[in-house]
Amino acid sequence: MQMPNSATGAKISLTSCLCCDPAGQTPEGRYAATRLATRLQASSALRAKRQRGTARKGPYRIDVHHHIIPPSYISLVGADRIFRQSGGRIPPAIAAWSPQAAVEIMDECSIATAMTSVSAPGTWFGELAQGRRVSRECNEYAARIALEFPGRFGTFAALPLPDIEGSLNEIAYAYDVLKVDGIALMTSYDNRWPGEKEFAPVFDELNRRKAVVFFHPTTPDCCLNLITNVPDSAIEFLFDTVRAVTSLLYSGTFSRCADTRFIFCHNGSAVPLLKDRISSRWNMDRALFEPLVPNGPLHELKKLYFECAGSTFPECFLPLLQMVTAKNILVGTDYPWGRLSIAQTLTGLQQQGFSPAEMRAIERDNALSLFPRFAGK
Repeated sequence: MQMPNSATGAKISLTSCLCCDPAGQTPEGRYAATRLATRLQASSALRAKRQRGTARKGPYRIDVHHHIIPPSYISLVGADRIFRQSGGRIPPAIAAWSPQAAVEIMDECSIATAMTSVSAPGTWFGELAQGRRVSRECNEYAARIALEFPGRFGTFAALPLPDIEGSLNEIAYAYDVLKVDGIALMTSYDNRWPGEKEFAPVFDELNRRKAVVFFHPTTPDCCLNLITNVPDSAIEFLFDTVRAVTSLLYSGTFSRCADTRFIFCHNGSAVPLLKDRISSRWNMDRALFEPLVPNGPLHELKKLYFECAGSTFPECFLPLLQMVTAKNILVGTDYPWGRLSIAQTLTGLQQQGFSPAEMRAIERDNALSLFPRFAGK
């Protein structure tokens, strides 16, 4: 089925997402499928009830996956690097982006606040000076629009990883001067994943600050151009999320950095579907992993937050809701890069059969627990 994207006018496919498969034929799978079917059958009645008497007035949602395109980002990095998969051509939706345009579509979709970040490929391109400059200019731009549109934008600061010194300096500047709300990282840097020992000082500092860390998927250099006619992002974004989560889990970073709140994109991509396989390594070598993951893998996975951009389909929520509850789910739109429009993403979310209380948590309250300064906005 094809529907127009409200931002670009382009046709967007509403086929099921690539991040997960339907539940198998195990008893647990059959039970979860039945439970989800029951939720879906009830969803129309729940939505009708909200429309009759509990409709909200004014924007109220909080979008944690919302991208900015600072003008200097393209000029400093180059369109050929940022838009590699389109041959260096800037997509129309990106070219048309502006803070004012973003606020207008947020109003249309009842989004009160968007937490902004720079999308993949991020701010690191192999040069120390460039990585530090690009990160700083993007962060200052994000902080500036947050001041210009009070309450409408929060800020996830970019870091020039794998530059550890530069990243530590940028954390200090971002929090102490710019007063950001969190940090946005890529799922890998130079074929290294975030749990590696060299990244530990950065995560320890973020944990000291009780940071919210948003992970955006990217394509590692090892996996560029693997399949003819298939964009890297279609497959590699999903599985680089799996690599990042597994790296952070088995390095002990999740356990060690217990005061850090981690957000992963696209309903966790394939992580919920593969949770048992990811967890099995712990049981195979407990002597090695119990000191690093003392409470077990599932304990750490259940603490994570997941946003729903491009993934508001039953086959994506089914495995996710076998791992976490609605308290771990956040609204994300991936605007203006997303393969679905904001309206399509939100409509899909509303069709999943969540109760009014669960929807209130997903659309706003869960995010407020991470970003309480927006409670009055």
